[in-house]
Amino acid sequence: MEDPIVPLELTRMFFGTDPALFYLEIVVRTCVVYTYALLLIRWVGGRGIAQMSTVEFLLVIALGSAVGDAMFYPEVPLLHAMLVITVVVLINKVLDILIYRFKSMEKALDGKTAEVISDGVINTKTLRDNKIGKSELFESLREQGYVHLGEVRQAYLESSGRFSFFRAKPARPGLPIEPAWDVSAPRMLGPGTEIDAGKLVCCDCGAIVEGVAKTPATCRQCGGTAWTIAAPAQPDNP
Repeated sequence: MEDPIVPLELTRMFFGTDPALFYLEIVVRTCVVYTYALLLIRWVGGRGIAQMSTVEFLLVIALGSAVGDAMFYPEVPLLHAMLVITVVVLINKVLDILIYRFKSMEKALDGKTAEVISDGVINTKTLRDNKIGKSELFESLREQGYVHLGEVRQAYLESSGRFSFFRAKPARPGLPIEPAWDVSAPRMLGPGTEIDAGKLVCCDCGAIVEGVAKTPATCRQCGGTAWTIAAPAQPDNP
């Protein structure tokens, strides 16, 4: 049977019962776990932590865990938690210096900006590489007041995980995104469908096709096979 815990026992609170070499193990454990978590977050991507950089996000997690364990578990000496916090802060400070001095380190840790839309056409490779669905992109566009892709000159996925959009002036015809396709999807046209009038637009990337009587077999831009009639360009807002 374990001995009962003596409240406010300073030796146990600050030093515990571990040998002195265990403090070196804490440093090693902290470095290994921090590096592993950093690699995992870079692999998953930074889109879920849009308000913080990867390093800042890791700092919050590490400090929260170290402080929480020391507060709730009597078998965790405070000095252990203090050492973990110190090592984490020092690692964070070193990474901040490396990011400031070396551009390659900044890209490796925080990622880089990627083009999502150019002249109303989606870069489908960027979406695939970053595991982003078109519905998520369209939702962000609607939140900014866009109704079709022809209104978008450029769009970027920033290293922070947020989208930035730049309006085309004047707008051109484009793939309709409003209303949301889950509510009312545009009429999809398969390959070889005859059309009477209007410009065709690829439903996968938003590329425009003009001067055809039938829908093409595939989109030259992305290889898609679904088409619809492009939404007309709207006059610029005053």
